[in-house]
Amino acid sequence: MPKILKDIKNILKKKSSNKKKFIDVKPKKKLVKKFSKKVVSKKVTKKDAKKASPTLERFVGNPIIHPARNMYWESKATFNPTAFIHDGKIHVVYRAVGVNDTSTLGYASSNDGYYLSDRTFKPIFIHKNYRENTEEPLFYSSGGGWNGGAEDPRITKINNMLYMTYTAFNGWGSVRIALTSIHLEDFLNKKWNWKKPVLISPPGEVNKNWVIFPDKINGKYAILHSFYPKILISYFDSLDELDGTKFIKSNNTRPIDESRDWDSWFRGVGPAPIKTKEGWLVFYHAMDHNNPDRYRMGALLLDLKDPTKILYRSKEPILEPEAFYENEGHKWGVIYSCGAVVKGEDLFIYYGGADMVTCVATANLKLFLKELISTGITKLKKGGKKN
Repeated sequence: MPKILKDIKNILKKKSSNKKKFIDVKPKKKLVKKFSKKVVSKKVTKKDAKKASPTLERFVGNPIIHPARNMYWESKATFNPTAFIHDGKIHVVYRAVGVNDTSTLGYASSNDGYYLSDRTFKPIFIHKNYRENTEEPLFYSSGGGWNGGAEDPRITKINNMLYMTYTAFNGWGSVRIALTSIHLEDFLNKKWNWKKPVLISPPGEVNKNWVIFPDKINGKYAILHSFYPKILISYFDSLDELDGTKFIKSNNTRPIDESRDWDSWFRGVGPAPIKTKEGWLVFYHAMDHNNPDRYRMGALLLDLKDPTKILYRSKEPILEPEAFYENEGHKWGVIYSCGAVVKGEDLFIYYGGADMVTCVATANLKLFLKELISTGITKLKKGGKKN
């Protein structure tokens, strides 16, 4: 046998010998006994794998929606999402800004609340801009949508209908609230035949952040359109009453409340209210007027029968811009939510980070409410949440 073949044979023999020695090595009996006892005494269950938490936790996979650079209509930003749930599936509609700086709406869905799929290749909704002859130019920018469009949607599901309010900016001098709707079945089948939008806020005024309650209150549809200095809600027998000629008079002055600290300057309500046994759960955006560059999120509970009454309000922000994706984008220090749903026992809050990406944070709803009621404080945990 040639020498080189003998050398190879000896090397293989040594490896085989070493492998056997490694396999034969056994831990000490005491360690085995200790380990076995630990395994027997602790049975791992599905509940252990996901511990319930009263505090919001960011998903470690954030952001869950990034701008699609190869899509002209959402190449710059995909943010400020709204959401609703139907048959266990979560549907997310997000604001998108592309190369022409027009805000349109895109769509994606999720079975678990975290990982999105079924994302559309075209906008599902486009607001047609128009200018009135009497309008004066208005210096206004929000998320880079200089050319106007549909901003910051809020979807509310009532029976078999989806109602959506959004900020309609015409790219010139009009920032108003618009209302549209679509049949649930058409939406699920991706037939984007939205009803022709109507403007429901008065001309000549800047209004944002109006939401529709998901259930009738005292037999009427309800729209929450102002939060501070006092809560203002308008009621309707039918939302068809808002036909483009009838407008809701609101109060968008948003004065500073120096008696509060982190939320002394209220900016607006976030997602549509969530109905719970304890009251209407509402999330809102605010900032400290001494530090106006950081958007924070708070929570409150409103009375079920009279939602102008505040039952509980968080003393500290439940979410504030601390992650890199909430500070690296078109505007640093911004977290902004237009959508929240309850799936099983968990609360999912979808929000925009830095006016650029879409993110999600979750908490156990029952524990979240319990802590909000008992202490008035629900504080965001450090770190991320794994699914």
